[in-house]
Amino acid sequence: MSSQPTLNQPFPAFSLPAAIPGEAGSTETTLNNASFAGKPFVLFVYPRDNTPGCTIEANGFSEYYAEFQAAGIAVAGISRDSVRSHCGFIKKQGLPYPLLAHDGGSLLNEWGLISEGSMYGKPVTRVARTTYLIDGAGVIRQIWEKVSPPGHAQAVLEAARQLAAA
Repeated sequence: MSSQPTLNQPFPAFSLPAAIPGEAGSTETTLNNASFAGKPFVLFVYPRDNTPGCTIEANGFSEYYAEFQAAGIAVAGISRDSVRSHCGFIKKQGLPYPLLAHDGGSLLNEWGLISEGSMYGKPVTRVARTTYLIDGAGVIRQIWEKVSPPGHAQAVLEAARQLAAA
């Protein structure tokens, strides 16, 4: 059973299907905590593939991806979209990192990132745009909540560099 991710605590266990970019397009695999063991990583939670804010955020992490790699930091995104949707998003945007698929969003709900609301009088389910910086031991070192996509990846990179240097 997972729980809400909390600063300075181990990141909750997960195992999810993921789209992995490659030369022949995207392939499907499963990623879990062990996939990142021993290496710091950034996991950014975003609402939906191919939407304006999410595209800005994803492309921001793509823009700085080589610098994250140089600092020894892995990057991955997660949304409630399917692996198929992620494969298309990776291809369309040229994203160099994996996207975890969480159809249904039950894990995101356990993490406290799903809320119900209304838009134009109709019920909607919202995903809280949130980013986690996790160290090589799997402990959450920083959390960004209510993320504004422009410039976010650069701010995460600065924090990731400080973590890698520590």
